[in-house]
Amino acid sequence: MRERAGTNRLKLWLLVDADRWLVAAGFLAAVFVLLFATGVLVPGAATLLADGDPIETTFQPLIGGTITVVTLVLTLNQLVLSQELGAVGDQRERMEGATEFRRDVADTLGRDVMPPEPAAFLRELVIAAGQRADDVDEALADDEELADDAARLVDSVRGNAETVGDNLDDAQFGTFAVVSAALNFNYSWKLYESRRLRASHDLTDEQDEALSALGDVLELFGPAREHFKTLYFQWELVDLSRSVLWAAVPSLVIAFGSVLYLSALVPGAPATGVYLAGPLVVSLVAAVGLLPFAILLSYVLRIATVTKRTLSIGPFTLRETTPNDD
Repeated sequence: MRERAGTNRLKLWLLVDADRWLVAAGFLAAVFVLLFATGVLVPGAATLLADGDPIETTFQPLIGGTITVVTLVLTLNQLVLSQELGAVGDQRERMEGATEFRRDVADTLGRDVMPPEPAAFLRELVIAAGQRADDVDEALADDEELADDAARLVDSVRGNAETVGDNLDDAQFGTFAVVSAALNFNYSWKLYESRRLRASHDLTDEQDEALSALGDVLELFGPAREHFKTLYFQWELVDLSRSVLWAAVPSLVIAFGSVLYLSALVPGAPATGVYLAGPLVVSLVAAVGLLPFAILLSYVLRIATVTKRTLSIGPFTLRETTPNDD
């Protein structure tokens, strides 16, 4: 995915792969360092803090902002909850849709039953795609021109399926590992290439059947990935709601305490004339007060990035790709 996105590894790790609490901690650490450095380096900053007005002006809006964040998170929680509520007919329709899709996948892959775990389910699909690619390579072996045209597709499916299958082997749903591995399988381009080969060449029945079988597996991978991505987003939003609600308690206590008492606790100038304690206390309190915002930011960064990468489903690519000669 990093190669297709055209971005560096560190940026992609920060946006999607890194632990969300680590990203939030990094954001708070940056806020603390910047505020403390400003308080130490700007002349007269510590004296200004001792007056109390800047502290009240800063932390009073923080109280309102924290309450707003909590309200927003409760709204998100209601959105997730609304997906789970419904009449028995709606629930039965959801059940039938999921069962029918599992049956279609099992029939296409020649399995009696598909595994219930999302990681194992997706792994079966990518392994089957790799096997279909081997069948395509074997069916096209006698036609050198056609085999050369299909070599890029066959090699891409084989290598991609092997890598993604290994990543899904030990992945556990609830972590980002399942969605991350699924995002690394660029089925859209593969599906387009299989259809292009069928449309641009005069194929035998065996060759057409091999490419069609590969396309069938790729078509099933798309909705499966989107379904598990949706479930993961719901899982993430529930975790986000719980984390922000817990973080809001110390944040509000810190903000109220800062408005009421912090100006009296900020020390004056020591004998050396260096003001460190005041900026240190205020910067630390400000960082703790921003904890709910940092958690919300870290989760939204991942959700927004994944959503942008998966806006389309099927043989559509919304990013710049290397075009074919034709």
